[in-house]
Amino acid sequence: MPFRAQGNPNAAKHGRTPPPEETFEEATFLKTLGEKQKPVCVKLMDGQTFRGWIEYYDKNMVRLTREGSPNLFIYKHEIMYIAEDGKRK
Repeated sequence: MPFRAQGNPNAAKHGRTPPPEETFEEATFLKTLGEKQKPVCVKLMDGQTFRGWIEYYDKNMVRLTREGSPNLFIYKHEIMYIAEDGKRK
């Protein structure tokens, strides 16, 4: 006896739409962090962590301004995540 799907036979044809690959919220997030000079923590793919605030960004990189240390230009493909740094004010 062959397997028959129960319910609507056309349901398999009309599956859920996958989520978009790009939400275009990255620029808004980075712009907000930069304008307010919010302290952030940037974790790189190799595990290094840097703290500072985002002064500049473009489609390929982020400039992280740090107190007492040289500023960094970090390629976005090297970044694992950027999070607001709750430890600093």
